[in-house]
Amino acid sequence: MPARTKLAAAGIGGAAAAGLLGFGVAAPAGAAPTTHDAVHHGAAHAVFVLANDPAGNDVAVYDRNPDGTLSAAGRYATGGRGGILAGSVVDHLASQGAVTYDAASRLLYAVNAGSNTLTVFAVHGDRLERLQVTRTGGTFPVSVTVHDGVVYVLNARDGGSIQGFRQLGGFLLRIPSWHRALGLDPAATPEFVNTPGQVQFSPAGNQLIVTTKANGNSIDVFSIDRFGRPAAAPTVTADPGGVPFAVTFDPTGRLDVAEAGPNAVARFDLHADGALTLVDRTLTGKAATCWIVGNGAQLYVNSAGSASVNTYDVTSTGLVDRGTTTTDRGTIDAAVSGSNLYVETGAAGIVDEFAIGTDGTLQQIGSVTVPGTIGGEGIAAS
Repeated sequence: MPARTKLAAAGIGGAAAAGLLGFGVAAPAGAAPTTHDAVHHGAAHAVFVLANDPAGNDVAVYDRNPDGTLSAAGRYATGGRGGILAGSVVDHLASQGAVTYDAASRLLYAVNAGSNTLTVFAVHGDRLERLQVTRTGGTFPVSVTVHDGVVYVLNARDGGSIQGFRQLGGFLLRIPSWHRALGLDPAATPEFVNTPGQVQFSPAGNQLIVTTKANGNSIDVFSIDRFGRPAAAPTVTADPGGVPFAVTFDPTGRLDVAEAGPNAVARFDLHADGALTLVDRTLTGKAATCWIVGNGAQLYVNSAGSASVNTYDVTSTGLVDRGTTTTDRGTIDAAVSGSNLYVETGAAGIVDEFAIGTDGTLQQIGSVTVPGTIGGEGIAAS
């Protein structure tokens, strides 16, 4: 369906759409990076690390070398500011998905929590071109997800909210009617465990998952219609004491949730009506189990309080423990690229580099220090 028809079906006419598009702040074509740390190689695969600096946010880009190690390729200003949640130490956004790469459109999305905006970059190998900086319709954006030209941002403060956008070429059109408040308690403390943790599309793109962490201890699922519009209210599954933080989907189609309360991985069947049924729960035996990514056959689960990654095989009958790998202090977000896992650690702003073996186990091959990213959060890979 053409974009104009889709927008009309969503209740956005031509004149209104044109006006809304102007709500975003487009950067000049070919906006320059803040610095260049290395000569650009036009690498086919790159890793993107969000600085989340309140004084001026940027994205550090690294080439993925043939052996899986990283080489600095440049830093690019987002045109916004990072932010810090009260009480946070190694994870100032306390979220997963603060920077997201859309391979289909070769666009990179990065949140600017301190300025309530989202930056859109075009990705040219290991170079970024800033296309747009647009408001997120809420306060303190921390997570972004994309599916088939529809983008949703999770705003963490003022009770939390989601806001939907439609891709138009390399730009985003914010659609006000695609905004939903989460209704969380904005006064709950400590703030960093009581703000929502992630927004994530289901594989089919017809459902949108939001984790509330300790502020509700629930997983909210919004149905998404064929135009991209969310249901008026989510289906809410209570997760008492779970502190559901981050999510991913495994090859069985199940929703895997990192729970910071029991320090566990909980696996759920996701039903057509948005309801979740618990299938199993596996304790990690670590502290502050909050982040989770997968590469298909395995799950990698990060625990900030234990400086470690737990590796699990995904089977039809449950998770099989494949061991624990030590990282630098403050293990937070991670990204898989090919046969490598890159783990962001917030205590000293280090990204640890791992080779993924044929059996899914990890072998460390190096690390890089990303200047100015202590407590920063957000990593993605092309």
